[in-house]
Amino acid sequence: MMTLVFVVLAYLLGSVSFAVLMSKAFGLADPRTYGSGNPGATNVLRSGKKAAAALTLLGDAAKGWLAVFLAIHFVTEDTQLVVALVALAVFLGHVFPVFLKFKGGKGVATALGVLLALNVWMGLCVAATWLFMAVVFRYSSLSALVAAVAAPIYALLLGLPREWIWATLIMSLLLIWRHKSNIQNLLAGKESKIGSKKKETQSI
Repeated sequence: MMTLVFVVLAYLLGSVSFAVLMSKAFGLADPRTYGSGNPGATNVLRSGKKAAAALTLLGDAAKGWLAVFLAIHFVTEDTQLVVALVALAVFLGHVFPVFLKFKGGKGVATALGVLLALNVWMGLCVAATWLFMAVVFRYSSLSALVAAVAAPIYALLLGLPREWIWATLIMSLLLIWRHKSNIQNLLAGKESKIGSKKKETQSI
């Protein structure tokens, strides 16, 4: 019963869209109505409000971190399995939020928060991978895809519990799937770079 409670609460927490909340707080248009239509930090940035985008990024990452952190510290039975389920639940809540008719963001920031809570070194390695790719190639989506591929590898190298490795792998596969349109644009040479004014369907 406690496992179900933790998983449901994690999903509901993940369903809270900071992109929508911050847009309302700053008097901006709903992020689902412009740009890529994605309720995430990158799309909020297109509004021109860097503070709103930064708070969206922080909030989406924080909810992923908080859900896993609480599970790690308060679950007393089958801890590794429950933590893995909570990690997936909060991530799925962001991607398929019940409060937004199951149409959410791509999950990059929330996944990062989850990974930081599971293992801070894994989270930092993934963040560094994203940053390196972003600086060198200037594609947000490509950075997210490479980081997603790298995440389960880092989890394996760090010797994390098997359940956590599987959770990381599942999140990575879902992230890649959520970026299918970006992959098509990258292959076609149509994906816009970070800082470009051209509208695109990039990540977070």
